[in-house]
Amino acid sequence: MNISVELTLLPLQNNFETSIIDFIQQLRESGFTVIENPLSTQIYGDYDQLMKYLTEEVKTTFEKEENVLLNTKIVKSDRSNYERNY
Repeated sequence: MNISVELTLLPLQNNFETSIIDFIQQLRESGFTVIENPLSTQIYGDYDQLMKYLTEEVKTTFEKEENVLLNTKIVKSDRSNYERNY
């Protein structure tokens, strides 16, 4: 089963940009399809593989940061080919 996951990482500190960039770079290196926009990052793949990867990556990120919030949305389908029709 394929899923689409939207992630928004919000480090609760003044110097937040480096943390976000590091997180996105790790996602890019994952081998999954990753699409970025100014407000969030979407990652697509097989449920079992992607959730295992995200569990490990989120834990690593949380261990690096003192205070951080991760907003996550999961959709049961691969929406990586979505095209707007408006």
